Amino acid sequence: MRKPRIAFADIAFETLLFNRRALIAFGFVLLCFGILIANLYNLQVLRYEEYSTRADGNRIKLVPLSPNRGMIFDRRGTLLAENAPVHSIELVPEQVPDLQATVEQIAAIIEITPEQKADFFKEVKAQRRFKSIALKELLTEQEVARLAVHLHKLKGVTLEARLTRHYPYGDLLTHGLGYIGKINDKEFKQIEENGQSPNYAATRDIGKIGIEKFYETQLHGSVGFQEVEVNNRGRVIRTLREQPAVSGDDLYLTMDLGLQLKAQEALGENRGAIVALDPRTGAILAFYSNPSYDPNLFVHGISGKNYRMLLNSPDRPLVNRMTQGVYPPASTVKPLMAVAGLEAGIVTEHTRVPDPGFYRLPKVSRPWRDHIKWGHGYVDVYTGIIKSCDTYFYDLAYKMGVDRISDFMQKAGYGHLSGIDIGEETSGLMPSREWKKVRRKQNWGPGDTINIGIGQGYWQSTPLQIALTTSTLINDGARITPRLGESFRNAEQQTSLLKPLQQVIEVVNPQNWAIAREAMYRTVLEGGTAHGAFIGVPYTAGGKTGTAQVINIAAGVKYNAKNIHERHRDNALFVGYAPHDKPEIVVSVIVENVGSGGGGTNAAPVARQLMDYYFSPRYNAPQLPDRATVQKIQAERAAAMVVREQRYAEEAAREKAAKELAAQKASLSKAGANVAPAPANIDANTDNVPARSQPQNAAPVIDTPEPEDLPAPQLDEEGQPQGQQQNSGNNATATQSGGRL
Repeated sequence: MRKPRIAFADIAFETLLFNRRALIAFGFVLLCFGILIANLYNLQVLRYEEYSTRADGNRIKLVPLSPNRGMIFDRRGTLLAENAPVHSIELVPEQVPDLQATVEQIAAIIEITPEQKADFFKEVKAQRRFKSIALKELLTEQEVARLAVHLHKLKGVTLEARLTRHYPYGDLLTHGLGYIGKINDKEFKQIEENGQSPNYAATRDIGKIGIEKFYETQLHGSVGFQEVEVNNRGRVIRTLREQPAVSGDDLYLTMDLGLQLKAQEALGENRGAIVALDPRTGAILAFYSNPSYDPNLFVHGISGKNYRMLLNSPDRPLVNRMTQGVYPPASTVKPLMAVAGLEAGIVTEHTRVPDPGFYRLPKVSRPWRDHIKWGHGYVDVYTGIIKSCDTYFYDLAYKMGVDRISDFMQKAGYGHLSGIDIGEETSGLMPSREWKKVRRKQNWGPGDTINIGIGQGYWQSTPLQIALTTSTLINDGARITPRLGESFRNAEQQTSLLKPLQQVIEVVNPQNWAIAREAMYRTVLEGGTAHGAFIGVPYTAGGKTGTAQVINIAAGVKYNAKNIHERHRDNALFVGYAPHDKPEIVVSVIVENVGSGGGGTNAAPVARQLMDYYFSPRYNAPQLPDRATVQKIQAERAAAMVVREQRYAEEAAREKAAKELAAQKASLSKAGANVAPAPANIDANTDNVPARSQPQNAAPVIDTPEPEDLPAPQLDEEGQPQGQQQNSGNNATATQSGGRL
């Protein structure tokens, strides 16, 4: 048997093989280290800032800080809108495991109404889940204490303390100041479109109406932030850096709180409006609409019950009557009409027009009556204004024509927005030939012209416009821009908001302005329509009264306020100024649905109270009520509003029941057999639809309204109604008589 061959190791080959394997292994290790080093270089050098930011993002968070809203003061420095501390219970949806269960847990600790729950879940759907959302605000001290005990059990729930808006004078200043409220979806989108979303990162409220909305940017301020370090659970460990928010600028108004309180007192429970301004600068001194409402209701979200009460109230408290209420200006336009006629050369200072108690158009048999049946005799421009003679202005308007009247009055300010620094305003309506053709599909007739000659017919204006156009007359054709805001002030500077005068009407003879002012002065001084209201005043004044109808009343039917629904009664107007030689104040007043009398007996006394206060020592040294008294007054006014609305609801229910009963009786009777005759004071063939002389909308923002199809006819001094007839020969809408004082 052959012996096996003994193999000898090939040392050289094995060495070569080992070296190759070692070299490959070393290369592989070197490659891995290269890749590792390259990645380390990429992470630590090339992408350092990116990953450093990510790391800080896990450890450091930026918390936005809401700026304190600028406060609002009156012209003397009295605080009108402040920032008051409030507590709220808030949840961050993405941090709450079970939102519904957590809300129920909180509801077991403090009272949470179903409406508050519904609002919260609605807000959750609208907002981003990482944003904190309030479940209940305005927590009491007891509620805060109870929640604080259980807070550790409620993940994602916090108790927040912050400053929010408070209006200490309640409904006194609502239509001027406005109010703030929670930012809604539409406003949030607008903020994003304007590139302002970073500045509103910590802001929940925004100006909704009035001054608060108009000057939102300046009042809001600039957002700040805190850079904080957090642990893996998101709890703040420490604050690394802080940039404080910059508070909004404080706003000083032109309004005087003492005069505003006097306006509220003078108007009492009457529906109406008062505007008092400085004709030299446009500064608004008083700005009051009644009824009003408490703006604090809207700051934290008004309840559905309260909002429905305000929205459905027949008193229309949501309407700003100074700028949104539209009324025929009535006889308050006669001084400006006189200037227009004098300037056009239609009349002179000495032209006398016979007034037999009525006026007839050529080829029209039915008359337009004056408010005095037997007339005023021969009337010049002074008597026409002092005694408010309609016949004089019928004749003047007919001779001037609508084109010249409309052009002049639009220059004075009628039919245009005033430029006031709030957004809630309507332009009213200064009718013209073109307007009627386009909007009514009718030709303009001579009857339309003489109606607007005494401020009636289609003409619609606001109380602010009446004050502004009177200021234009006082300033010889120079128009002011009305302003509620006087200046913004901060630690560094003061910025004025008042605007200079603008000359809008150039006249051939400046004396024509003086003639109209002299007539207004005599209206107050020499037995004119406003004389009774200004007897014994220690200052000189001028003014003009007016009475505007609300409904159409047929010819031959006597006007009797007692037999007319209270809301269909006449509106009383007055506009005046003082002192006569160098006017410092213009006051425009409208009192709605007066029981008897006109502007001289209802509106002029209100204006006098404001002027008396303005020229008294109390104006420069006001004695204002303390907070407790103000709160008591506001509570009484709020309670009175609730009682009033309940009465309105009961009246509406009775009227509805009466109509239903009448309908049932009519359905059981033969056609026409039991039709009741029309009341003695209303023409059965007249629709008796209210003219558009009342505020027409309940919402804060109102589109320019359009008057009813028929202009309101006029009444004589004793309420003698004036019918209408259509003359096919000259297309004139003939309204028998017109204005009252």
